[in-house]
Formats: sequence, C-alpha cells, structure tokens
Amino acid sequence: MKFTKMHGIGNDYIYINCFNQQVTEPEKLSVVLSDVRKGIGSDGLVLIMPSDKADFRMRIFNADGSEAMMCGNATRCIGKYVYEKGLTRKTDISLETNSGIKQLRLFTENDIVTLVQVDMGKAILFTKDIPVNSDLDRFISQPVEVCGEVYSVTCVSMGNPHAVIFTGDPDCLDLEKIGPHFENHKLFPARINTEFIQVIDSKTLKMRVWERGSGETFACGTGACASAVAAVLNGFCSNDEEILIHLRGGDLRITYKSDGTVIMTGPAAFICEGSVDDDYIENAKENAICRS
Repeated sequence: MKFTKMHGIGNDYIYINCFNQQVTEPEKLSVVLSDVRKGIGSDGLVLIMPSDKADFRMRIFNADGSEAMMCGNATRCIGKYVYEKGLTRKTDISLETNSGIKQLRLFTENDIVTLVQVDMGKAILFTKDIPVNSDLDRFISQPVEVCGEVYSVTCVSMGNPHAVIFTGDPDCLDLEKIGPHFENHKLFPARINTEFIQVIDSKTLKMRVWERGSGETFACGTGACASAVAAVLNGFCSNDEEILIHLRGGDLRITYKSDGTVIMTGPAAFICEGSVDDDYIENAKENAICRS
C-alpha cells in the first residue's frame, strides 16, 4: 500500500490515494499506522476518494481509530496533493467531508501550492447541534469544573465540536492532565476538542489544543476557526477582520465573517512518500484496538 505523509503546520496525517488502490478497515489501519514505534507515526489517517457530490471526497480517522467529521489542516493538504499530483488543474475545488462540502482556493507559485484558503462554512453555535448537554441555547463563557478548577468555556462546532477556554500563557498548562478530562466530560456526549487561548491583542491569539482521539497536536484547523469565533463572541476580536493564530506548529489566519461563515488560510507541506508491506498491515490490523 502506497502512502504520502503530509502536515499542515505540524498536524501530520498519512494520506492514501484511493483513486488507484482500495483500503479496507481504515479505522484499524489508522491505529496501526499512527503508532510512532510500530507504524509510520501520525495524528491519523486521511483517505482521498472520488465523490459524486464534489471534486473529491475526504474521510479522516483519528489515531485511536475513531472517524472524524472534519479536519481543517487535512483539507489544505488535500488541496495541495490533488493539484501537485495532477488529479486536477483547477485552483478552485470542492471537497466533500462528513460535515458537508468545503470550497478550497489554491494559491500557486511556479506550479507549487503555497497556501490554501478554505471556506469552512458557518460556525454552529446551538448547543443541541454541537452537541453540549445543556438547557442553554448557546454555551458562551459558561463555568465548567475540571480537575477541581472552574474554567469559562465557549462551545462552537466547525463540523467538529470545540470547547474554547481563554487563559494566560497556554504553554504553562499541564495538558496531559486536564485534556482527557475535558475530552470525556459529561457535558459532551460526542467527546470534545479543547482549545486553550491567550489573547495577545485584538487581531492575534496564541493557542494550544487537545484533540479528541489524538491528544495534544501541534495544530488544529477547525480548532483555530472555533477559537476565532469564540474570541469574537467574547468581545476580544471583531467580525470581518483577519485574526492571526499562533499554534505550536505554525500560524493560521482566520476570518469570522458577519454572515457567520469562517475563512481559514494556511500552508500545507509534503513530508515523505513510501509503501507499507501488505502482510504487516494484515497482521497488525488483527491486533488493532479502536475506539468507535
């Protein structure tokens, strides 16, 4: 099985072109290949597939085998992949995801994709749609107790559910301790991704993220989008103004428009290409433990 490893500002996934090869049991395959010692090492697995609704289709599986609805960094990587590998010559393409069709605009230089802009659609703010176990219509700056400390939490979905917390320097947090408690909190029936945000100024945020199914990652595109939305909702930033978000793996630029849509712009990069032995895959999948 041939693969390509790519990253979007440090958020690394294994990409498989399903136009010329078939993948069975991708949830198990993600567990096997994401392992840093016995596999390739990654935050998960992404399948690039044909679509009857858009130019391409994406399926994404976390490192624990659970299927994600959406991944902003992976959408940008797919844009770079399909253009530079010759699957399309269009610079405006549509991508089917589990959370709807996303529109991508590719910026190229010397036939190389340097940046990808993604229309992420409208932010979801109603608690029943995120989902959050709450009687409130919206969950904005609400107290949530985790590990004996009360945090002010704003919940947003960008196809994936996010809990955004504004704090001091997020580098000082023990994310390995508190991250799993947020992810599996009783408020969040589908588990949750959690962003810890420091407001630098009205156009700049600093972010760390704990992702459900993957743990701490260097970047999260939907998380950056949710954080920008939460910053506007809490009065730290403004609609229709580009917000620079510093993540551990690099920077993203997010605009939360007055009509509710969110625009994300950032880079994507190839790391390597290779192949995995079929016998190894089949033997490893027999022992893979997935979280559905």
